Amino acid sequence: MDVRMFTVGPVAENTYIFRRDGSDRALIIDPGDEPELLINAIRELGVELDGILLTHTHFDHVGAVAPVAKATGAEVWVPAAEKFVLDDINSFVPWPDFGPFESYDAEHTLEGGEKLELAGFEIDVLFTPGHSPGHVTFSIADEQAIFSGDVLFQGSIGRTDLPGGDTATLLQSIRTLVEALPESTSVYPGHMGLTTLGAERASNPFLAELAR
Repeated sequence: MDVRMFTVGPVAENTYIFRRDGSDRALIIDPGDEPELLINAIRELGVELDGILLTHTHFDHVGAVAPVAKATGAEVWVPAAEKFVLDDINSFVPWPDFGPFESYDAEHTLEGGEKLELAGFEIDVLFTPGHSPGHVTFSIADEQAIFSGDVLFQGSIGRTDLPGGDTATLLQSIRTLVEALPESTSVYPGHMGLTTLGAERASNPFLAELAR
């Protein structure tokens, strides 16, 4: 799997463009900002975008959805419980100095439990609420990789002080991931650096209970 990470926007969100090695079909996860950079990267890779996948709809993860979708013709998959946010994104930006962003009416919704077949990948959609009510994680089993959005970070976890956040729910979502997937699973998070489930289970202070 060929994964390109772009850290974009004022809160340093990680957007991922990924494909099978050498493939001309790709996917993008959480295009959060700087649409020109992302669109140029897609063009420079010489790929056709098969889909735009969203882990959740906080503004820093969806700010570039509309321009990327319009430039590429790719359809959007969004958590069903949060589609209304993407429909009217500027009404849900909690701080005044961000945006404005362009809203988007996503073509597909996700509840968790789906298996997507896109760009040559089989992608399991895992329901992982807690940071936000409808948050999902995208798991690619044959690559032992997950795109965790704002659930799990290197040495940390997603914040739960925004509307719909809940710490106990988030920790249960993380427990589900670390108990269901191999420790060698690579974690591509929405912020900060790459890690693995095993490394986080062993050393992440927020997961101390899971390490015992």
